[in-house]
Amino acid sequence: MGEWKELTAPSQERWNEIAGFWDDFMGEHSNRFHREIVRPKTEELLAPQEGQQILDIACGNGNFSRRLAGLGVKVTAIDYSSNMIDRAVGRSSAYEGNISYKVVDATKSEELLALGEGSFDGAVANMALMDIADLSGLLEALPRMLKPNGSVVFSIPHPCFQSPNTRRIHESEDVGGRVVTRNSVQVSSYLQPEPMESIGVKGQPVAHYVFHRPLHYYIHLFVRAGFVLDGLEEPAFAYDAARAERFDWYELPPAVIFRFRKLA
Repeated sequence: MGEWKELTAPSQERWNEIAGFWDDFMGEHSNRFHREIVRPKTEELLAPQEGQQILDIACGNGNFSRRLAGLGVKVTAIDYSSNMIDRAVGRSSAYEGNISYKVVDATKSEELLALGEGSFDGAVANMALMDIADLSGLLEALPRMLKPNGSVVFSIPHPCFQSPNTRRIHESEDVGGRVVTRNSVQVSSYLQPEPMESIGVKGQPVAHYVFHRPLHYYIHLFVRAGFVLDGLEEPAFAYDAARAERFDWYELPPAVIFRFRKLA
């Protein structure tokens, strides 16, 4: 349990429906979560080098693809939402020749392998694998697509702290004449993989599917495919007193970022 092939098509339909809304929201520079939580540690683990060939899986509107291209990387950027790819292309005219956008379903190994076996120095998936209903095709293809010693870096919402039905709690207390605030989460399920519908951005036209899987699920999946885990980060926001009156992710990491390296 942990893969839901029957939800691939419905998930794709919903991402096509909300692509324009998400692109407008993320804009040219993405949101605070991606800028401060996802991007810095992802770049650190990926360590992109000029001239490398990198696969950007589920690239969305291409924010990270353009970042990589700006560092001199040759990017193949894929997404199964044709509407999202159209939006990404529309934002990337300045990077023509450095980014190749393609509509590819990452659940289908044959579509992935058509991009080239042994062609990529690395692959990245920013906050995307939890949106993919069936990861088996991706893990079948990735070892064959990467060059020797190639790595995959991916981020997901931290499943320990953002599992289904998690409640976010913000409390304040007067302690000795000083107001003390605390953030916490209440978790009632974690181990059982399950699909759920989610509103990732307030106001999006329809909910999209998110597929909760515990940490060990991802580790076992990649190890069985011939990878070794050699990097892990759990970033959180730096404390900001201006935001202390509402919940924010300080001591609790909202995301986890993995680096798996191909063994041979």
